[in-house]
Amino acid sequence: MPSIPSDELAAAIGRDAGHELADAMKRIHHCVDQLTGEQLWWREDESQNSIANLLLHLAGNLRQWIISGLGGVEDTRNRPAEFAERKPIGGDELLRQLDEVVQEAREVLANMTAAEFLRVRKIQGFDVRGSRAMLGTVSHFQGHTQEIIHITRHLLGERYQFYWQPQTPEQGAAE
Repeated sequence: MPSIPSDELAAAIGRDAGHELADAMKRIHHCVDQLTGEQLWWREDESQNSIANLLLHLAGNLRQWIISGLGGVEDTRNRPAEFAERKPIGGDELLRQLDEVVQEAREVLANMTAAEFLRVRKIQGFDVRGSRAMLGTVSHFQGHTQEIIHITRHLLGERYQFYWQPQTPEQGAAE
């Protein structure tokens, strides 16, 4: 088997990580589109997060770890503010902000080189290799996406519309 140049592999991994973020965003949009503004800000109690706060948190985390940490843009994150926000920012605005951050992060990831994935840098006070920052951030994004889906299902009950359902036996549908 021929050897693949390391920067070509790095670019493919970065693009694939970006696709994972884009796929998660589709699920987030699907949930937010089913909810009212009041439901976006609903929380079980003050120790829990609303979907709106999670959207702010995802934008802040992605901006800090990928855009700033890997992309070199100045880090201006205010993490406590992501969770403290209580004013009713609309779903369209929250999605617009997060879409912009995801797109910028995808561009950073798509342009990563092998050397950049291997380089250690300080992000959020931690010394991390670029590859670990990318893997941790994408899995963090996916984890909160599942949390958003769970909260949406909790709020809507039987009215929840699934993003995807298997259509064929090969996909897992009943025969």
